[in-house]
Amino acid sequence: MTLKNTDERWGAISQLLHWLIVLLILILAVVGLVMVELPKSPRYFWVYDLHKSTGLAVIALVVVRLLWRWYAGAPRPVPGSPHWQERIANITHWLLYALMFAVPLSGWLFDSVSGLRPLRFFGLFKVPKLLPPSQSLQPVMRDSHEWLFWLLVALVAVHAAAAFYHHLFQHDATLRRMLPSRRRNVSSPSPASEIR
Repeated sequence: MTLKNTDERWGAISQLLHWLIVLLILILAVVGLVMVELPKSPRYFWVYDLHKSTGLAVIALVVVRLLWRWYAGAPRPVPGSPHWQERIANITHWLLYALMFAVPLSGWLFDSVSGLRPLRFFGLFKVPKLLPPSQSLQPVMRDSHEWLFWLLVALVAVHAAAAFYHHLFQHDATLRRMLPSRRRNVSSPSPASEIR
């Protein structure tokens, strides 16, 4: 597998960034839904700081992913895909990028206006506040963060469902090209389903 993307599939770096961001978003979702129920204790603040630091890490990874995509390009559409499907997939991808940036950014803004103690990014350095404390903006930022999160969840569900639909019913390479390629035994012929 090559590091850069090819016309047929995503390269190793794009795949690594994709699945790492997916994993971090899953962790953020679970922790974000659970932490509001935690009692106010030292562990409560530790979990909140971990959630916020992970969100900021997602922003950084999304920026890296976009820069890498600009540098390495993207695979061509899967052969035989209708134009309308390509168009919807393209719009969905860019909406996902926007939301993967907007959700943690809205959390950062919510943290800023809440006037809470300074956040240290994974305990390494202090993260600057984007806005001064504001009681009037707190509910707006909180609700924005929550609604953007649920919008991201819905879009990720649609994205995953489309990938599985292509894999299970269209039998094309849409999902496989974001997975590590399997090495083939040169002495034995590849099954027809694997030739793409």
